[in-house]
Amino acid sequence: MTINSPVILAVELGPLRLKNPVMVASGTFGYGQEYAALVPLENLGGVVVKGISLEPRSGNPPPRIWETCGGMLNSIGLQNVGLQTFLREKLPHLRPLQVPVIVNLFGNTVEEYGELAAGLDGHEGIDALEINISCPNVKAGGMAFGSDPKMVFQVVSAVRSRTNLPVITKLTPNVTDITLPAKAAEDAGTDILSLINTVAGMAVDPQTRRPRLGNVVGGLSGPAIKPIALRMVWQVIQASNLPVIGLGGIVSVEDALEFLIIGAKAIQVGTANFVNPQVTLDIISGLEDYLRQQGLRDINQIIGTLEVAR
Repeated sequence: MTINSPVILAVELGPLRLKNPVMVASGTFGYGQEYAALVPLENLGGVVVKGISLEPRSGNPPPRIWETCGGMLNSIGLQNVGLQTFLREKLPHLRPLQVPVIVNLFGNTVEEYGELAAGLDGHEGIDALEINISCPNVKAGGMAFGSDPKMVFQVVSAVRSRTNLPVITKLTPNVTDITLPAKAAEDAGTDILSLINTVAGMAVDPQTRRPRLGNVVGGLSGPAIKPIALRMVWQVIQASNLPVIGLGGIVSVEDALEFLIIGAKAIQVGTANFVNPQVTLDIISGLEDYLRQQGLRDINQIIGTLEVAR
């Protein structure tokens, strides 16, 4: 194959087809329009918008972000405009895009997840839903939905029963065995799995002897968590028959290739968007270059090709 030969980057995640496997992660790209002047959104494989709740949320007290070695701690508190404002003010800007738009959603109860799914269903311009199950269940003493397979099953079932859209379940890494919530989500009818969400962490100021974050504990993201993410994505792929989206610490085409080679059908880029707003474009062009260098024509020729000594 010559260096200028066209290559195929399109991938299929069950019912969801992407022109390329490079997406942006929820919470790191606003509602899309914030980056539109910097990134041609139509060039992306998919846009995952900031998490939406039934009612607007003001989020956690500041400080909300702290840079760490190889990453970032954040405790935004899922600040968002709420369902109705999203549909009225944000969705019209997304509707004309020739790229799949995925809406991340979260709730405080199982019932809220179901209501959100129903409220988002049937609107032109929404191509799939991504369920954030890292949130606390207020009816169960604040335990995160994603840490209990039974609660995962309930939440995914509630969403699945209220929408005809493809459903993606985003798994939390803050568990002992990642395959258990993955299997619960699969049994409940999710179409796709995405992982990982942020890893729980904290930082302290030795001078003031106070937490760096107003909420004390936050979510760690960035390159520091990539080995954890790779391990968990690999484990879920071995345990599940569903397509998997890999994310966690991806900042380069080499990082993206690692996730694809272990079997992820697509990837999401998160924290790196804050450092280089055009990082997704760099990764897409890097994947094209890689295929040409390898003498390959289709990105699917490398997905799931990890060789493990037996």
